[in-house]
Amino acid sequence: MSIEKIYDLITYGRSSIDLYSANIGSPFVEIEQFNAYVGGSPLNIAVGASRLGLKSALLTGVGQDQVGEFLLHFLKKEKVETRYIGIKPEARTSAVVLGIEPPDNFPLVYYRNNCADSQVNIDDVINANIGQFRLMEISATALNMEPTRSAAFYAAEEANKNDVPVLIDLDFRADQWHDARAFGVTTRAFLRGCKIALGTEEEILATMLSDPNQIKIKNQQISAPEIRGNVDEAIRNIMKLGVEVLIVKSGDKGSKVYLKDGKVIEVPSFPVEVVNVLGAGDAFAAGFIYGYLNGWDWYKCCRMGNACGAILVTKPGCSNFNPTLEEAMAFIESKGGF
Repeated sequence: MSIEKIYDLITYGRSSIDLYSANIGSPFVEIEQFNAYVGGSPLNIAVGASRLGLKSALLTGVGQDQVGEFLLHFLKKEKVETRYIGIKPEARTSAVVLGIEPPDNFPLVYYRNNCADSQVNIDDVINANIGQFRLMEISATALNMEPTRSAAFYAAEEANKNDVPVLIDLDFRADQWHDARAFGVTTRAFLRGCKIALGTEEEILATMLSDPNQIKIKNQQISAPEIRGNVDEAIRNIMKLGVEVLIVKSGDKGSKVYLKDGKVIEVPSFPVEVVNVLGAGDAFAAGFIYGYLNGWDWYKCCRMGNACGAILVTKPGCSNFNPTLEEAMAFIESKGGF
């Protein structure tokens, strides 16, 4: 018996308080003040989707602490369903500290030891009743340890059983894995149950990483790794795992859609002046998901994603600055339309 679709979207994975530098342009060691926002890729996407008009929910964990209450308060104001967020008394809500040095230096430090969102378990997934959603989005960081890893695989099984498409954001964070190659091994296994995958070129290379000499981590805590490899070959190998659609995000270069029939669709970006790139990929995902769930073609879905990402990079934070549908459509219109 089919389950009634009550919600548009459930996102699964990271959630945190984000402390952003209030001193834009200052080196990290000279930051004097921070602004408190919320973050974590799945949380950002749920909020972004809600602001665009979708009925979204978040599957994550928070500690029995003031930071968890901070997150829940914000999500409720944003009309994101919070009933599937588990309170984990034995853990702490995670935190991220971020610097803003435009145009191309945005250091961040994660505080995720014993974090609550890594304690999401199979019972939490059962409680969420995945079949009542039109789409499930998951962050690959949720695959990095137990119990959240097993719960994620179980959630994908439930989604596939109930004809709920699964979208994975590759979300590669090198310092969240004991071995960068473990990210690829685990994510490749998960991709076999996904319809759509979303990531940057670096994340796509990390997904197929096998040789440790391919990766150079400049600073385990704050810098994105440099990964060498053949992106086209990595894309072909991901498609062989059964993914129907692979979206490659390339920032100001736009995005590309790779389809299982071999077709490639290039989608241009919207030029803007960058203040902060952190969270732009999540805004892209929210815009893309909005288009997908409204039956748009792949080009238009990604164009909407590009617009939401472009709007966000002109702002100093993530979730708190996601555009509304009216703002996104007005921005697109001002740039010549879809």
